Amino acid sequence: MANVLKLELLDKAVNEVFDWSDDSTPLRDAMWNHTMDANGRDTLKTTAEAKKWEGMSADELKTTAEAMLKS
Repeated sequence: MANVLKLELLDKAVNEVFDWSDDSTPLRDAMWNHTMDANGRDTLKTTAEAKKWEGMSADELKTTAEAMLKS
């Protein structure tokens, strides 16, 4: 069940997850894009970072996403 909630969270638009955003990009894409920009567009580094998200709970993922995207 927790994995389903996490996947649902990643599929929601950023502005559905966070009231401070007007971005309609899916959360997973926004996190991916931010990570790609932060590491010089290195797909291997981004993939390694994204794998960490798989081990997070939905709450941890939301906290990580907010810290990443709100900055």
